[in-house]
Amino acid sequence: MISKDEVQRVIDIVRPALQADGGDVELINIREDNVIEVRLQGACGNCPMATLTLKAGIERVLKEEIPEVKEVISV
Repeated sequence: MISKDEVQRVIDIVRPALQADGGDVELINIREDNVIEVRLQGACGNCPMATLTLKAGIERVLKEEIPEVKEVISV
């Protein structure tokens, strides 16, 4: 099982880039199937590029740091 602390540590790595654009990300849940649920906030919440940010940014870094991560989804 992936630990919440481990995921939060990685989210804290990408958070400054999101905050620089007026957004943020919140960890919501780590599912048993190793899918990470997050909520994009601020400018990221309604940005047309949010999916790209989620997949090419947050998901990519999480998978690099925690190979067990299968996917990151926005809830």
